[in-house]
Amino acid sequence: MSTSPEWVIAALEERKQASLFRQTVIMEGAQVPGIEIDKKDYIAFCSNDYLGLANHPKLIQAMHESAQTYGVGSGASHLVNGHNREHQNLEEELAQWLGYERVILFSTGYMANLGVLAAFAGKDNGVVQDKLNHASLIDGAQLAGAKMRRYLHSDLDSAEKVLTRFTQNQSKSSILATDGIFSMDGDMAPLAGLASLCKENAALLMVDDAHGLACCGDTGKGSMELEGLTAEDVPLLIGTFGKAFGTSGAFVACSHDFADYLTQFSRPYIYTTAMSPAIVGATRASLAIIKSEEGLHLRQKLRANIAFFRRAVSELPITLCDSETAIQPILIGDSQLALDVSNRLKQKGIWCTAIRPPTVPKGSARLRITLSAQHDFEQISYLVNSLATALATRK
Repeated sequence: MSTSPEWVIAALEERKQASLFRQTVIMEGAQVPGIEIDKKDYIAFCSNDYLGLANHPKLIQAMHESAQTYGVGSGASHLVNGHNREHQNLEEELAQWLGYERVILFSTGYMANLGVLAAFAGKDNGVVQDKLNHASLIDGAQLAGAKMRRYLHSDLDSAEKVLTRFTQNQSKSSILATDGIFSMDGDMAPLAGLASLCKENAALLMVDDAHGLACCGDTGKGSMELEGLTAEDVPLLIGTFGKAFGTSGAFVACSHDFADYLTQFSRPYIYTTAMSPAIVGATRASLAIIKSEEGLHLRQKLRANIAFFRRAVSELPITLCDSETAIQPILIGDSQLALDVSNRLKQKGIWCTAIRPPTVPKGSARLRITLSAQHDFEQISYLVNSLATALATRK
């Protein structure tokens, strides 16, 4: 018999009845397209390891070597004695690659967004956000106690109206925050237009490019490269290592002054233990690959896989989001139906979890299919054939 409060039990039961209950599964082995769960083999199409670097031998070796030199744990925050030579080297290498004056490391992408918005936003200015921004951007504005308004998804006219109202009678610059690539739809924000709006209204543009960096653009510099933007256009760039970099952790790229400001006022940065130096070593190896010919080849292979999938799936009776990125969501609508289709795919040996509210808006449950450079055309063809069977038996 449960001893938990009745309101806890009621909330859990409500989630179950609405087909929204979440639970973890245990995957055996490394993060690769071929996975094992509950002693059954699957082809995974839901990982954010877009370039397939999470199990790359060079990253594994670099992590081992870094651990041999610096140990596993950093032991303290960056401002005590947790910031070692590996951290400094990675910050400098990222800054040089991206064309920013400084980079500051954070332990997670969620923490980076919280840390930036909590430091730069507050009662004296507002935060303007896209309707479909990641939860960490929303939570960051709320943590800061800032006034927040959201504009229609990727709508420049709506963004201009909201931002113009916010720039009046403020003692500090407003912040316009957006994803670069939207994590649930896979489409790209109109960054060039947003950058112009911010310059016209003396606002700061903050871009979370978690799903663009390393895998988008000819050199892997993400959404900004696709839009031809520089550090002058995007004063605050957030990147994560847990997606295409294949490791974990995050960073903020900015100016010297902004980096110093974050060091003084970003509580998630000040009061958190620094990233593991072993992970930092692996991330430096990942960055070297991303900048190399191998990285270019992986991005080209990923683009080929995306194009192949979209061509192959175009004959199916589905609603596919307008995305040219590794994120290829298929809209289902009803949460239970999305679960049913996901389970039918599992019976075919395809692992692709159903994404349901509140992660996505009500009535827009979906299969969030993600592609990797490590997938081959045969695996993608099998996915499409399995989708055809699963969707044909929808009630």
